[in-house]
Amino acid sequence: MAAVNQFIDGFNKGDVKTALAACATAAFIIDEFPPYAWQGPTACSDWANDFDANSKKDKITDPVVALSKPKHVDVTEERAYVVVPANYNFKQAGKPMAETGSTLTVALQKLPAGWRITAWTWSKH
Repeated sequence: MAAVNQFIDGFNKGDVKTALAACATAAFIIDEFPPYAWQGPTACSDWANDFDANSKKDKITDPVVALSKPKHVDVTEERAYVVVPANYNFKQAGKPMAETGSTLTVALQKLPAGWRITAWTWSKH
């Protein structure tokens, strides 16, 4: 969970560098905003740029993700699969909003630098 928590903590603090450091060189992401899927060596940074652009377009500020206790943490040698309930709180045009009961699903790989995220998907409830 360290890499997952690093990504979420960086995201919550607006520290893109720390968040992206949790990603493997190549990753695959599926999320709820266009273009909905990112892949390859720049997937995490492309996602971050698109998240920022989408947030500006939709007047979203103060994004915070809160993770609950993982439903699954399966580790097989140097690979891991994590399923975590999550809530996403933000402001849209100044109005508090929430996506509760969402799910963050993450695949990780243990690399020489430590565990890194190779794929993740956000599924809103």
